[in-house]
Amino acid sequence: MMWREVGNALLVELEFNDFVEAFAFITEVAELAEAHNHHPEWSNVYNRVSICLTTHDAGNRVTDKDRELADAISALPSFKPSVQ
Repeated sequence: MMWREVGNALLVELEFNDFVEAFAFITEVAELAEAHNHHPEWSNVYNRVSICLTTHDAGNRVTDKDRELADAISALPSFKPSVQ
């Protein structure tokens, strides 16, 4: 898994072939986030997606909710971490 724990968050950077592929991945993650009732902070610039997971209602720290969602995101066939 390419997630890094930095400060009080889990972070990952992903790179896709193009914007359409990156946006399709974001759509998949949105469905997972709804199913987990836990929503990431993220950004998308062309073919790159950055995801930050932290639990705001637990004092902005990493909790099991973050780890579980990170594992679910990592299990997606479209998960393509960038070399870090």
